[in-house]
Amino acid sequence: MNRVCIKMDSLPENISFARVAVTAFISPLDPTVGETSDIKTAVSEAVTNAVIHGGPDPFEMVLESNDKKIIIEVSDFGIGIEDIETARQPLFTTKEDMERSGLGFTVMESFMDTVEIESAPGKGTKITMVRTLASKE
Repeated sequence: MNRVCIKMDSLPENISFARVAVTAFISPLDPTVGETSDIKTAVSEAVTNAVIHGGPDPFEMVLESNDKKIIIEVSDFGIGIEDIETARQPLFTTKEDMERSGLGFTVMESFMDTVEIESAPGKGTKITMVRTLASKE
């Protein structure tokens, strides 16, 4: 098992840093190009949400691997989500003025095996994503 915790400032440039970090973290597990792309895309969406909705405070990304199972947690300490089920609906956005498409959770769910969202208004949000890599034999 391997575990890494990264604390980042809520800045847009850290979205690409998070993508690079997760790519480096999973590369020893020999993922396919498609698996790497899927995981990077899901991380981009989760980190984008943390940057946009998490407020000025730093956010955390925890990466964990256990054999071929990858667990990624992205936690912010911002405004939180009042209604998680509504937020998971495609095209739902609270940032229409920023031309947000409201597809972040939909994208995460399509590229990962599971996506769990824990949130409380005024306390922040934690997104936990899991993906098991295919075995190459």
